[in-house]
Amino acid sequence: MRLGAYSWEHPLFLAPMAGVTDAAFRQLCKEQGCDVLCTEMVSAKALYYKNKNTRELLVREPGEAPLAVQLFGSDPEIMAEMAVQIQDDYEIIDVNMGCPVPKVVNNGEGSALMKNPALAEQIISTMAKRLSKPLTVKIRKGFDENSVNAVEFARRLEAAGASAVTVHGRTRAQYYSGTADWEIIRQVKEALSIPVIGNGDIFSGEDAARILRKTSCDGLMMARGARGNPWLFAEIRSYLETGETPPRPTREELCAVILQHGEMLSAYKGERVAMREMRKQVAWYTTGIPHASRLRARCNTLSSLADLRQLMDDFRQAEPGRHLPGSGKWPGNPVKIR
Repeated sequence: MRLGAYSWEHPLFLAPMAGVTDAAFRQLCKEQGCDVLCTEMVSAKALYYKNKNTRELLVREPGEAPLAVQLFGSDPEIMAEMAVQIQDDYEIIDVNMGCPVPKVVNNGEGSALMKNPALAEQIISTMAKRLSKPLTVKIRKGFDENSVNAVEFARRLEAAGASAVTVHGRTRAQYYSGTADWEIIRQVKEALSIPVIGNGDIFSGEDAARILRKTSCDGLMMARGARGNPWLFAEIRSYLETGETPPRPTREELCAVILQHGEMLSAYKGERVAMREMRKQVAWYTTGIPHASRLRARCNTLSSLADLRQLMDDFRQAEPGRHLPGSGKWPGNPVKIR
């Protein structure tokens, strides 16, 4: 698979996730073998009106390449103009046509565009004519089960100038519930000549191997499976290359990455804001560890790096050196947190 100056056999992508895929988390995923990173979803209209908070979403760090910036919007001219303005700062421009959030959909943006293929095609055509960077699009299976149109929709995007299409195998109506339909990804792959990236229900190396066999897609995009689990990329890479799942990180390694995450966030956003965000991050990092409710309760009061360091010290002492077995859900013996 090739995008611009980059080529891979089966690249691993980090999906854009609001409140998750900032520069700190992206660097952790890069360290674990993620091939293509992506910013959080950015409103083209907010950029157009020079919204200060939106500009903060565009921050990148050295070594993040290739990095995609994901824009959303419904005005072809604004989408194209903003993409041209920022394209020199990124390797890939991605367009969101799959976000299910009501405030986005109600504006005719995100997955609402799957109900308006003509407008979606116009957006991509207008952007593609002005951009010199690869232009990719993220879509869903359809808006609901009565309007499953991913194949025809993707065909129109390819004709309009898209360089690649990512397909999330759920409808907008499903949000993130139920099971992702990998069959629709296979159908899109068979219908297009540009690369197709599969997305949905990839939580382990075995999942990655199964979706590749099922769909023959060119690349894989990980979203919820990577939250609190940047090691997912290393696990997938190992499984695809050797057929074996590597050991989960030790308790010491887990604590070290959580602290690294907190320190990087503090450097970017200030300690106070960073620790509020680390409350949810620590909860994700420890999801699935039985009887860790007291740990998560304590993380809800984090207000400083000192608090985070103390919490991790207590976590280390609970079961020092023990591996977290399993993949994704981390089942294991009860963890005692005092």
